[in-house]
Amino acid sequence: MSRPPSTADLMWQRLYKRLDGIAATRQGQLRDTLVQSIMDGFLQPGAAVPASRVLATTLDLSRTTVTLALEALVDQGFLVAKPRSGFYVADAPPIRVSPIEAAKQATIDQPAGGAGAAPTNRWDQRLQITPSAQQNIEKPLDWQQQPYPFVFGQFDATQFPFRNWRRCILETIEARSVRTWAPDHLDRDDPTLIEQIHSRLLPARGIWVDRDQILVTSGAQQGLFLLGQLLVGDQTHVGIETPGYPDARNNFALRTPHLHDLDVDHDGLIPNEKVTPCDYVFVTPSHQCPTTVTLSLPRRNALLEMASQHDFVVIEDDHESELNFSSRPTPALKSLDTQERVIYLGSLSKTLAHGLRLGFIVAPVPLIKELRALRRLMMRHIPSNNQQVAALFVAHGFHEAHVRNLVKTYRERSLVLKNALTRYTPELRFTPAKGGSALWVTGPDGLDTKLLAADLYRAGVVIEPGTYFYPRGQGVCASMRVGYSSIPVNQIEPGVQLFAKHLNRLTQHNQKQAEA
Repeated sequence: MSRPPSTADLMWQRLYKRLDGIAATRQGQLRDTLVQSIMDGFLQPGAAVPASRVLATTLDLSRTTVTLALEALVDQGFLVAKPRSGFYVADAPPIRVSPIEAAKQATIDQPAGGAGAAPTNRWDQRLQITPSAQQNIEKPLDWQQQPYPFVFGQFDATQFPFRNWRRCILETIEARSVRTWAPDHLDRDDPTLIEQIHSRLLPARGIWVDRDQILVTSGAQQGLFLLGQLLVGDQTHVGIETPGYPDARNNFALRTPHLHDLDVDHDGLIPNEKVTPCDYVFVTPSHQCPTTVTLSLPRRNALLEMASQHDFVVIEDDHESELNFSSRPTPALKSLDTQERVIYLGSLSKTLAHGLRLGFIVAPVPLIKELRALRRLMMRHIPSNNQQVAALFVAHGFHEAHVRNLVKTYRERSLVLKNALTRYTPELRFTPAKGGSALWVTGPDGLDTKLLAADLYRAGVVIEPGTYFYPRGQGVCASMRVGYSSIPVNQIEPGVQLFAKHLNRLTQHNQKQAEA
């Protein structure tokens, strides 16, 4: 080769070698190489295929071999030939199993011990835990393309303050700012974000702490993971609201079998004898996940008193606390804590964008020290540029203005949703929203909301069945979470009308089966 090999040359050489032995001829091997590159997305629809001369030189093939392979792929519909221009990937190439996947399947299908027998390394026997087996909230991947997305707490581009966010980004790419956030900060957080959390976000919830009691996390979920890793062992007893946040349940279940289901009613978590055996109690007091109810002030005080009497610690996920429709929001549990009995989890992702993945933990200094050291083993610190953009967004007052706009929008949407449900589905019960981004809705006994959700999805309506919020094996669940953060207000009523139609059809079907 007269010129040094380029990155593309090396890619073609490695892929061609990787497919060695699958096809009987070099022409077939080249066909497989090109098909694999299309299936892997290296060659996109409409992209030009390297010239036959280039491929021949790169792969040490004859021009005739290359030309025949290209023409065969034109006949199969993978490529199109353009006179005096070359070969291009078809706009809609055929969908089929890639050559590598086909070879893997052929290997698996062979008898054990035969040529190309399957690997003997049993990964299922090596795994210490199997998180994929847990029950998790599921959303259709294309929920944003559906006309009636009643999904919970998801990003709504129409509400995002692009102009103000862009202004903050531009500030962080000035030379002086880049020199601040670009270096490796080891395990330290961006001081500007810590200052905004310390002086703006926490005082708004009635919380005053020192700066060294704050740790930035990749969303509240990472905070939960760190706490679970650090505090929960196989003999630790953890109380979980039921129904409750499945990611919290799953996180703690990886570490201990001793999970206690704690009762919830219209005033939130019931602080009764079920909490007394616990070492830790996880609670979402602002807007309980998933019922949206707010833990009353008397119960907050009672829970803290029991924590002191029975020596347990409360983990407070201040879920959607900013999205409050009341002019007098209930103070955070942490703000009432006088004995360091509450670990506080907060998040900026819920109000800005879930993809931002910015949260924080507030805890006593000795615990923060260990959490920081543990986080360093995972990722050192959260990306400093994101931290700095968020800090500027809060410092300029943009976050407060954005939250006010969200509260106004969500209040309107929740009212429209409530009125539509009352009008078209009188058989359903729901808790009126005091804030947040969803309603917890319960149907008649025997309603399987998992079946209802699947039926509704085929009609373009997306809801979340309530079964995810209970321990696995609880059976049929008649409750569901119906969100309004991502659906335009003018789509709510027609969406509920479709909802009512399918609910009525499923209810009649259940009645006929019961009578049969």
